Amino acid sequence: MRVLQIDHVQLAMPPGGEAEAIAFYSGVLGIPHVAKPPDLAVNGGCWFEAGSLKVHLGAQADFTPAKKAHPALLVDDLAALKSAVSNAGHEVFDDVPVEGYDRVFSHDPFGNRVEFMQVLQDSE
Repeated sequence: MRVLQIDHVQLAMPPGGEAEAIAFYSGVLGIPHVAKPPDLAVNGGCWFEAGSLKVHLGAQADFTPAKKAHPALLVDDLAALKSAVSNAGHEVFDDVPVEGYDRVFSHDPFGNRVEFMQVLQDSE
């Protein structure tokens, strides 16, 4: 037995925050909003998926944002991502450098921490 990969990342959000989640994850980040299966849709929340990239948000009555735990999303143009996130009114901030990556952090509309990473190209 072995674990093969992560299927999806689930973040929490307050009940009724679906429009804000769609505006950020689909509108700003460009991850398509997909319908949740009907048996799960009754619980609220929303899903965003593009191929193997799957970010799910579940409604939680006693919601508290994740300030340290976070998904790290690979991007192909970190400068454009930073602009899009900033232009949408979300602070973008740096953290300790990680070898081989350029990276920044932000928060989704609910205060959940999200990391964005771009692989640095070798300068040969």
